[in-house]
Amino acid sequence: MRENPVEVATGALVVLIAVGFLVYAAQFAGGSGVRAASYPLTASFRSAEGVTVGTDVRLAGVSIGTVTGLALNPETYRADTLFAIDDGVRLPEDTSIAVASEGLLGGTFIEVLPGGSPFDIDPGGEIEDTQSAVSLITLLLRFVTGSEG
Repeated sequence: MRENPVEVATGALVVLIAVGFLVYAAQFAGGSGVRAASYPLTASFRSAEGVTVGTDVRLAGVSIGTVTGLALNPETYRADTLFAIDDGVRLPEDTSIAVASEGLLGGTFIEVLPGGSPFDIDPGGEIEDTQSAVSLITLLLRFVTGSEG
């Protein structure tokens, strides 16, 4: 049985490309999701629909952190969320945070809206002003039925 050199070269190229994709994917999927130099913050949402561990936290469209924990609080029935925020980003005390969407078919992310306070949130602090996820289905039903609430 003779090997065709073109088939061998094509097979080797396919294997190299596959390895490249695996290395690329491992860079983004590996680890605990905690950034190297970061500090923790928490927030509590009425609805964190679409948010998972690893969801981006963005300020002005730039990723400044990631969601590192998400759990239901059995006492308040709210979604308690833990974030890792880059050390170089200090947020004012009156910062608000919202669950946002990239569009109709886009993914979900956490949008940070900084306030104007001269004092920063301490590491481990809580962002108290939160806006929950808005359900597209609920909005469409309200529009179709003409209901206000």
